[in-house]
Amino acid sequence: MSSDPDSQDRSSATVAARLAEAIHDHRLIPGMKLNEDEVGVIYGVSRTVVRAALQELAHNHLVELRRNRGAFVAQPSVKEAREVFEARALLEPRTARSAAARTTEADIAALRAHIVAEHAALDAGATGRALQLSGQFHIEIARIADQLTIAEIVAQLVARSSLIIALYWQRRTALCESHAHDQLLRALAARDGALAEDLMKSHLLDILTSLDLRDQSSQPRSLEEALRP
Repeated sequence: MSSDPDSQDRSSATVAARLAEAIHDHRLIPGMKLNEDEVGVIYGVSRTVVRAALQELAHNHLVELRRNRGAFVAQPSVKEAREVFEARALLEPRTARSAAARTTEADIAALRAHIVAEHAALDAGATGRALQLSGQFHIEIARIADQLTIAEIVAQLVARSSLIIALYWQRRTALCESHAHDQLLRALAARDGALAEDLMKSHLLDILTSLDLRDQSSQPRSLEEALRP
């Protein structure tokens, strides 16, 4: 294993991405312990790399680091789930309106490519990847709005809501049925801020109503089973 810091950074980012995808796919279930040594063996990296990856996931609220106990997959409560979507509903509609006034042809092309990738992930049955791409679509809209502070907050809320969706979604086929992102893209392309704002409100409400916000329990599984290709 390389001792080069840049190489370690790249390795930790790769491990973080793979763990995040396993969390979004619900292969790693909420509350599951992520043993540093075991994760390192599975991915063939050092504990230092694993620790950096877990720190990144903790920053994005996908993992909880508990003093003297280790790292665990985050387990958002029903209360937290509601609060996260309430916060998104306060921020993102106005952000969509601002984005409509600032969007460029290059932005529209990038968002369109993003939607294509999201649909491709759905067609391939990669639900976790589709959820990540769906969240990134919202982050890109905040970036287009040129509101850096809000974009950072939205990015954190999106990371948390992706885990909430993976845990509480009662009808996953809704992903395939939803054309909300296509509609948002058309509103942005038309520079229609009022419509973009209304569509974002409806979209976030649809996501919230698709969640089964009741306490749920999952059967444990091993890290080996969850993370091996």
